[in-house]
Amino acid sequence: MSNRKLSLLLKVVTITSLAYIGSMGISLLVGTTKLDHLFGIQKPKGESAKTILGRTMSANAESITPATDQMNEVPKPFQGTIVYQAKLKANEKVIALTFDDGPGPKNTVQILEILKKNNIKATFFMLGQMVKYFPQIAKQVAADGHVIGNHTWHHWYFKMDGATAASEIDRTADIIYKTTGEKTTLFRPPGGFLNNGLAQYAKNEKYAVMMWSEESGDAERRSPQVPMLIKNVLKYAKPGAIVLMHDGGGNRSRSVKALPEMIAGLKAQGYRFVTIPQLLEIQAQEQHLAEIVLPTVTKGEHPNNLLNHQ
Repeated sequence: MSNRKLSLLLKVVTITSLAYIGSMGISLLVGTTKLDHLFGIQKPKGESAKTILGRTMSANAESITPATDQMNEVPKPFQGTIVYQAKLKANEKVIALTFDDGPGPKNTVQILEILKKNNIKATFFMLGQMVKYFPQIAKQVAADGHVIGNHTWHHWYFKMDGATAASEIDRTADIIYKTTGEKTTLFRPPGGFLNNGLAQYAKNEKYAVMMWSEESGDAERRSPQVPMLIKNVLKYAKPGAIVLMHDGGGNRSRSVKALPEMIAGLKAQGYRFVTIPQLLEIQAQEQHLAEIVLPTVTKGEHPNNLLNHQ
């Protein structure tokens, strides 16, 4: 065979192979098409394209993990909003532990030890004046990989004018940054009050105003005994929950005693622990995945038309 004929034959084989591979790639992307029949590709019996899409989406959702081990900034869709919990799928069993009113010289240190022992990261909403009094403990919180949020300077509840609200939040943000190096975009209003000027200022400054979906009850006037604190958390745990606890603002020895059993109980229920930014990142990823897999249906268009049933 001449070199010219051999060269021509090789070109034909190459072009044919590339066409086959390209067709296979298109077939995988669009599902069952005429190309599938042409190359003898068959899907499992009894499975529609919608079923396959749903299964793929579920598998991807289960594998979602935060982009980094430690995130201090919340995703943009949550900035300037009020959040009570993350909206996650039932099989996305993650939960966020949060601690308010610290840092303190006793309770915060003990809580940090428990969290380290269990390899858990949490979110601490700190008071500016407490950071001023106990800077080394605030530094330790950050050094251990936990996230710090803004909880105002004084923990005041009363209605404030704009200048006072700004001072309460800005002074706290400033001392947190100067002490720990963290620039937080998380704010929790003292007592959960949303109408005294603080939350509005925080929203204007693009903080995520973080509330909670369940609480141990450790800050009630008559704080429950340790078994009830544990029960309050375990009974109402759900995917995406934000748990309110305290490491300051009073004697929190019961919280410290309850924490190890709370953690063990949540682990037994299949939960893993994340910080607030990580929790919101998981929701953002789930929503993004849903938008990709199930595009918006335009007016007058039947949902089934979005799937390939050729």
